[in-house]
Amino acid sequence: MHIYKRKRVSAFIIDETIIQIGNQHFWLWICVEPIHRSVLGIHISEERNMFVAENFIRSLVEKYGRHIVYTDGGTWYPQACNFLHLKHHLHSPLEKSLIERVMQYFKDRTESFDDYYPCIINQKRNCDLTHVYNWLKLFIYLYNTTIRNKILFVKRGELVLN
Repeated sequence: MHIYKRKRVSAFIIDETIIQIGNQHFWLWICVEPIHRSVLGIHISEERNMFVAENFIRSLVEKYGRHIVYTDGGTWYPQACNFLHLKHHLHSPLEKSLIERVMQYFKDRTESFDDYYPCIINQKRNCDLTHVYNWLKLFIYLYNTTIRNKILFVKRGELVLN
């Protein structure tokens, strides 16, 4: 799912983390643009493998074009990038720090998500996770707006408080 329109993208930094929705565990895949630190896309899956990684990266390429993909040491990423004919690199310490901070930010704020926004379909069976995607779209919009405003304040030489 793409939630942010960015004209210039320098690269994709991709990582995944496990989240709990109801009684089930899902993988939350996130792509971050390294220069502007904005979230470019998310995907939720039940599995973590090369096919899911390939589909997520393909959706990013369709939206933002072909770019270098930076990831951790997951074996599914090089295979997916190879299949899509994209360059793949492992995170540098700076990129790893950036993506881990973003992932921790999301995990901290989605930890008790299901307690406050439960699925209304029978006991979470056949849930299409629309309520989760809608909440994440709003959350990412607010996150990207905050990041963009901080960058604008810094460029203008004003003091930025976290």
